[in-house]
Amino acid sequence: MSNLRDAVGLCIPYGKANSQYETEFEPATGTIWGYFKPRGTACFSLGLLKDIRRHDSALATNGGKVDIGGGEMQTANYYVCGSRDPQVFNLGGDLALFVLLIKARDRDALAHYSRLCIDNMYARIHNYQSSAMATISLVQGDALGGGFECAMSSDIIVAEESAQLGLPEILFNLFPGMGAYSLLSRRIGARAAEELILSGRVLPAAKLHEMGIVDVLAPNGGGETAVREWIANNWKRRNGTQAVLRARQLVNPITREELDAIADVWIDAALRLQDRDLKMMGRIVRSQMRRMEHGDLADISAAALAEEALAVAAAG
Repeated sequence: MSNLRDAVGLCIPYGKANSQYETEFEPATGTIWGYFKPRGTACFSLGLLKDIRRHDSALATNGGKVDIGGGEMQTANYYVCGSRDPQVFNLGGDLALFVLLIKARDRDALAHYSRLCIDNMYARIHNYQSSAMATISLVQGDALGGGFECAMSSDIIVAEESAQLGLPEILFNLFPGMGAYSLLSRRIGARAAEELILSGRVLPAAKLHEMGIVDVLAPNGGGETAVREWIANNWKRRNGTQAVLRARQLVNPITREELDAIADVWIDAALRLQDRDLKMMGRIVRSQMRRMEHGDLADISAAALAEEALAVAAAG
């Protein structure tokens, strides 16, 4: 075990240059480290989704193996998903795009976006068809909406104490339609999942750890260390651990058909949104932009609600 700990940290960058999704491979442990590095707002833009899919499709095609140079392929034992921004894991769906597509009544474009999200989610939920790989989400900072869904698509969630996670979509009269219901209900039951989704609450990682959603609670700044410790502690029994994780999927399977059907419900609901709902969506977009540009906004949802209250007061 000491040799393993001494060897970690030697990572090989790989993947497409100028991608919004940067990847490194750590040969000593067979760990892929994937990092969101979006341009602009830290949301799932079409560009980011396509860059993730490009990497992950190649991984699945190679049977869960990584080219470490010279054509030599090495099996990936672990795949960690994180963010280059320590303050934001991911803020979720591209709300600015949603507003435009809903106003244009462009169902096909909404369907294209949702299917691309599910392409990424489904592949990760099923470990890229690799029985040897465990997936880990490293949450540092906000994981909201689709960002929270993405975190839950991994086998293990490691979150730092300062991280906040939640599903605020109900604030603009929608729901998270790219896997949240399926993933949450498998972790905490359908009733608790519905309560969390309908509350719109954004909760600290410690609370979600108590609820059984977050697996490992790490000190601030210690998320990567916590991931490495989890890998090291499970190293000698990784075959058994990964077999248990596969058994979990067999007992509570999430099918592509289920995810696609729920996404269709999401599209129908999105196209029923009224002008007041789209205005709230726009307020959240502005709060996201302020958070990214100035870093002085702790609660995006609260800021959007405050802006709405001021608008109502001014109109009254």
